[in-house]
Order: sequence, then structure tokens, then C-alpha cells
Amino acid sequence: MKVLVVGSGGREHALAWKLAQSPSVSGLFAAPGNAGTARLGENWSDLTPTATPKIVAKSRECGIDLVVIGPEAALAAGLADALREAGIAVFGPGRAGAKLESSKAFAKQFMRNHGVPTAKFRVVHDKKQAQRALGDWEGGVVIKADGLAAGKGVVVCASADEGREILDGWYGRQKVPGGGTSVVLEELLEGPEVSVMTVTDGVRCAELATACDYKRACDGDTGPNTGGMGAYSPTPDVMNDTLAARIREEILAPTLRGLRADGIDYRGCLYAGLMVTARGPMVLEFNARFGDPETQVVLPRMKSDLFELLYEIATSEVAAVDVEARPLQVGFSQQACVGVVLASDGYPVRSLPVANLPLPDPILKESVTAFWGGSTLHGDVVEASGGRVLTMSAIGDGHEQARERAYAACAAYGRILPSGTKLCCRSDIALRVVRARH
Repeated sequence: MKVLVVGSGGREHALAWKLAQSPSVSGLFAAPGNAGTARLGENWSDLTPTATPKIVAKSRECGIDLVVIGPEAALAAGLADALREAGIAVFGPGRAGAKLESSKAFAKQFMRNHGVPTAKFRVVHDKKQAQRALGDWEGGVVIKADGLAAGKGVVVCASADEGREILDGWYGRQKVPGGGTSVVLEELLEGPEVSVMTVTDGVRCAELATACDYKRACDGDTGPNTGGMGAYSPTPDVMNDTLAARIREEILAPTLRGLRADGIDYRGCLYAGLMVTARGPMVLEFNARFGDPETQVVLPRMKSDLFELLYEIATSEVAAVDVEARPLQVGFSQQACVGVVLASDGYPVRSLPVANLPLPDPILKESVTAFWGGSTLHGDVVEASGGRVLTMSAIGDGHEQARERAYAACAAYGRILPSGTKLCCRSDIALRVVRARH
């Protein structure tokens, strides 16, 4: 079988790496891909993830059997719809399902309509409405731009006054991140966060191993928000069997019922970013694709054949009435995985390209895998586009061993970088779960 992975980040490298392990996969392609996918198969480096007509045409030409879509922008642009219309199996929801991620307002209204627990909210469409809504606001407020904003559309404010300042900027001299004018104002919840990624054909649902990621740039969860500076899996400091059962019953089941009730054929990854509050688990956000960097710590623990799982979902004809249908099967190792992101200097305020990066092969132990972010392979060196350059993902018998191995790999790679080249990372990834265990 020939498989195409759409995207160019660490998530896509991890997906390609795991798919390549399947005996069913005879050819692997990536559009546009990166330095990592180039070593696993063939990159279609001239195609962006949203070049829908070109991706469809080339997939037909090359006889692609399965397309796995990584980035949210491609889903929101309707790439999955176009591929399905062309008769090509796709793992990834169509534009209608992707609205769970591409529109924060749609997602909040969907959750309210279908009884999915989430923070109280108001949707506003201009500065006047926003200021009026904050007039009687109590406590902190989370301000979310409605559209896709590449991780820059969410601001956590300790008070309504702070919120007003942000909105003055968004509606005044600047613009609302992601475009448009709609903004969601949300109550500030408290509690630990956890990411629950599932794969579903709209009827059946299989939960992947849980993960916790780190969004802030600096140690101690300080600094600006990023796309994610690291993650760990599993999450024993947050999850237990009772909580997992509540998430299944109170969040996943009503979400799938709601999608079917709304006539949305959802085949892909349904990612729930949750906060465990005193009132129970609540949805902070839905993503319509695999998370980054969560994928880089979940897939190294997966024992199942990823291709077989995703292909079964993409080609499923199970109807909602097929209660006896074979459940989706997925298994994970008992080992832990810790992923630490190495980012270009100054990220996320700036993302400067980094040239002449060596391949990390000489410093990698058997327990460590390096996943490239946006990059291009030139012989034996890599040119990275900047931002999140590499994720060092390490497996261990526990989080402490995995963490030690990941940071040892980061330090070893730092020693072989060209003179004057600097990559930065947080030093506290998975530290809380290690401390909790002790």
C-alpha cells in the first residue's frame, strides 16, 4: 500500500515513522514533508498542505491508497472532502467536522447543544459587544480568537481589565488573530490539563494513550504560548480509571452522538484538550487532528500497526446501528515516553531559519528518536525553517529514565552543533510527574 502524509512538522515525521513500520506499507510519501520524512520515503516538497487540487491529482497519478492529513489548515480547507470525492481513502475529517477546531465559536455552541461539559462562555463579534460582555465579568477570562491562529489566538487574563486591554489591541491597532472579528470569552478554569486523542470512524472510537504537553515557552509555565515545548505519556499524575471512565461517558460519547446527529461524517483524530476541575473533566478545546508534540510521545509507545488502524477507519462502512461491529483495536507499551522540543533562539517571538544542522544519528541511543520540524535535507545537513526544530523523544521504564534519556540526547546534540548555533529547550518537561511519583 502507498501512503501519503500531508504536512511538514514533527507530528508528520512521527506519523510517517510509525506508518513506515507497517509491513503493509510499500511506499511512503509526504507533502511537503521535512528532513525526517525525506529519509523515510519521497517528499512532494513543491506542494503545500492546502494545495488541494494538486495533492488530489498527484495522489491519483501515484496510486496513493491512504492519505493521512496532519495540519488543521488542510482539514479546514476541505482537503479530505476533495480526496474522498476522488475516491481516495483519507484519515481526517471533512471541512464540516474540522470546524470543531477551525471555529472556536462553533465548537463552544456544539458543546452547549450536545451537553459536552465546557467552560461558560460568550461569543462577541466586535469591540463594543466585547466590552459590554466584560462589564459584569467575574474572575479571570480566557480570550480566544474564533479562527485558526497558529497557536497565537488564545490569551489567559487574570481579570476583566486585562481582557479589555487585549481586546483593545485586537480590535484597535492590530487585528484578531486568524482573521475575522468573532471572539470567544470564556471563564478561567483551574486544574491540571491532559490531552486525550482518539481515532474514530464516527461510530467506533479508540482512545490513544494520554499525554500532557507544555505550551509556555519557559520553565515553570512562564513566558508566551508556543505550539508546544514538550510532552510526556502516560499521565499517571492526572489520569486514573475513574476519570478515564468519566471522560468516555461525559465527553467522548456525547461528542460522537452530536456529530452523528448533526449529519457530520467524522473519520479521523478527535483530540480533546481537557482540564480536570473540581466540577469534573471539561473541554478546553477540540482539535480535529493529532497533536504536536503529543504525537511524538504517544506513537513511540504504540504496539499496534498504525497503518492498519487508520486504513480501517478511512474505509469503514460501519453504521450507527451496527452495535455488534468489531471494536477498533489499539495497544500501548507500559513504558513511558518523554519528548523535549529544541527550538530556534528567540522562539516564539521570532522564528529564524537555522542552517547547517547535522543529522542527530551519531548521538542517538536505541531508546531515543529525533523528530524534525519544518526543515529540508541537503545531503548530510539540514536547514530548518525555525521555531520548533527537533523533538527528542525517549522511551524508558519510567518517566524519570525517559526524561534523563531525552535531556541527555538534547545535550549531546547541542555539542555537535556548528559554532554559534544555539537551540533552546525547557528544562522541566515531565519533572512534575517524576516529583509526583517520588
